[in-house]
Amino acid sequence: MKADVRGSGDEGRGVREFLLVADEVAAALSDGRPVVALESTLISHGFPYPENLTIAHDSEAAVREQGAVPATIAIRDGRIRVGLSPDELMSLASAHGVAKVARPTLAAALTREGWGATTVSATMIAAHAAGIAVFATGGIGGVHRGALAGGGGAPGTLDISADLDELARTEVIVVCAGPKLILDVPLTVEALETRGVPVLTIGSDDVPGFWARHSGVRSPVVVQSVAEAARVADAHLRLSVGTGMLVCIPVPAPDEVPRERIEAAIERANAEAGAAGVRGADLTPWLLARVAELTEGDSVRANLSLIRNNARTAAGIAVVLAS
Repeated sequence: MKADVRGSGDEGRGVREFLLVADEVAAALSDGRPVVALESTLISHGFPYPENLTIAHDSEAAVREQGAVPATIAIRDGRIRVGLSPDELMSLASAHGVAKVARPTLAAALTREGWGATTVSATMIAAHAAGIAVFATGGIGGVHRGALAGGGGAPGTLDISADLDELARTEVIVVCAGPKLILDVPLTVEALETRGVPVLTIGSDDVPGFWARHSGVRSPVVVQSVAEAARVADAHLRLSVGTGMLVCIPVPAPDEVPRERIEAAIERANAEAGAAGVRGADLTPWLLARVAELTEGDSVRANLSLIRNNARTAAGIAVVLAS
């Protein structure tokens, strides 16, 4: 069953007009119990079937183990569904031609039939509209290498993820394993600072580098526990300054790909992408797939591990916030 929130005064305006909230999620929010939003592009675009369905179930299970309710968010037949049933997860995981939906494409996705998978930006929009304060993802997008300046004085590509502006305008706590190392991590962290987005890392002086526990970029704020991170998140939400907050947690040590090894794979993959003329929206999935090949699948294993760990950490923060 779903709770349809469309058309109830102010609550029915804007994004809320399109929300369809699962009963379990709606009841938890009504009771003030912890809820964690989960994105759906990792299901539709991150992994092949049935591995994508397994990680979707694992993420939800990790949230439940900490005492919170998972709310996987996706679009289907013109509605933003906040919380998917097992049958819906199966349908999304096995579907073909699923649209990848971010803020710029949200309206178009809502006018079509079929599935749309929400990226970081679209998931944040939906979570905030539903009243969910905490969102777990794998890693955020950011400033791509060469975005601001090309080689030999060539102009930059201006390839900068919508995730950064969404964090600057939507009050949601986003838990991740840091920016993907295929990005320009120093510029990504600088861009977040420019936009007034707090960046906090749990248990490491460095901002984590997604597959690697360290990126070489010092974290603006460091705490040593999930409880400490939750206290900072609580203060940030109470300030109501209008921005999200990025909480970074390194990939579990046994599953990381050492930074030197992953950087070598990224450099080679970038060179090959340039030679092949791969750019724009096609670049990130191409690089991720090539890095997986060059690391003999170790980057994929790290990715699966960090997704579960991020969901677990986000649930821990949500539980503290709710209490």
